[in-house]
Amino acid sequence: MNVTKEEPEPDEEQLVVKQEADTFKVTPLDLKHDTNEPEEKMNQLLNRREKTKDHSDGSKLKRHKTNKPCEVCGKCFPSQSHLNIHMRAHTGEKPFSCPTCAKGFSTKGNLNIHIRTHTGEKPYACGMCDKSFSCSSHLARHMRMHRGEKPFSCPTCAKAFSNRRSLSIHMGSHTGNMPYTCKMCEKSYSFCSSLAYHMRTHFGDKPYACEMCDKSFSVVSHLAGHMRTHTGVKPFSCPTCAKRFSHKGNLNKHIRTHTGDKPYPCEMCDKSFSNGSYLAGHMRTHTGLKPFSCPTCAKGFSQKGHLSKHIRTHTGEKPYDCGMCDTSFSTGSNLARHMKMHTGEKPFSCPICAQGFSGKNNLSKHIKTHTGWKPHCCEMCDKSFISGSDLAHHMRMHTGEKKPHHCEMFDKSFISGS
Repeated sequence: MNVTKEEPEPDEEQLVVKQEADTFKVTPLDLKHDTNEPEEKMNQLLNRREKTKDHSDGSKLKRHKTNKPCEVCGKCFPSQSHLNIHMRAHTGEKPFSCPTCAKGFSTKGNLNIHIRTHTGEKPYACGMCDKSFSCSSHLARHMRMHRGEKPFSCPTCAKAFSNRRSLSIHMGSHTGNMPYTCKMCEKSYSFCSSLAYHMRTHFGDKPYACEMCDKSFSVVSHLAGHMRTHTGVKPFSCPTCAKRFSHKGNLNKHIRTHTGDKPYPCEMCDKSFSNGSYLAGHMRTHTGLKPFSCPTCAKGFSQKGHLSKHIRTHTGEKPYDCGMCDTSFSTGSNLARHMKMHTGEKPFSCPICAQGFSGKNNLSKHIKTHTGWKPHCCEMCDKSFISGSDLAHHMRMHTGEKKPHHCEMFDKSFISGS
């Protein structure tokens, strides 16, 4: 199945209207008259053409400054020719055809914009970067990104956007109007183009390739974000702590660590999450779904991040280096916990005796000394232990693996490695 991305019709802000010399008289549309031919509708809408000349001085009459209303929808236009072109939206007339693909357009300006998709011509260049565009409205929309302008506001939640299309897509999240449904997974979207982007996830279509590495992406914005990993550019700054990010989405997630905002609630329990991906991963704990499998041992995981951590147990990779000693770790959380040993930070306090701990697990283990709870039971005797590591240490007494940690310098063995 191939998904063909249809070239979108130019939106209102990019319509190019060419002044026509002739003036038309418009009669009201007989809505009861049903016809399939645009020519017949046009004959009904537009009376005979009249050339209006002032024979006394040979000059054309000045244009009327009064607004010209559309008899069908009530919209007003500054001139008769603008109104005439607008009427084609009602009649469906598209008199301008592309010589390459025969696609029809209601105005010659829109045809010219479309032709550039075939020729690749991009005459509108940005003066602040090296990008070029096929029409002036696309350049104007792009310039708002440089200036940070967001003139289009959502009337429901007041969120602002740099272009009307992004606002329209956002509005679908409020109205629930998503008429474009994927036949493979039943996801719905507000726009056909959004569905087309989504279909690439099913077919693996990634037409946007990075020129600096071998990665490809299904959406051009994802490629733009990826390029920042090569350039090191981090244009998005946290207003609270000034930490910078290469992606705006990552900044938004980070800001919630300051605000404590968790707008993604689980419908099956009372937990909430700061971003949608955390919620999606959490939902698998309810469903039991583990879609991520280890290629080495086939163990399944509910989250891709957990699989990545697990794979390092096979490869021995430890990409997280301590800057204060020569120790490396397989996960960032282990490095963060290790760094507290250097700084002496103990942010986790016991609510019973106020003793501080560098890690949450150490605190949990300590609290059990107050409660007397020993959930880890030995199946070979009646002993119980506070932690799993204590039980594992005890099990060596039963298995005979009494001193698995051997020192090569003194030729001695020990039960534990500490």
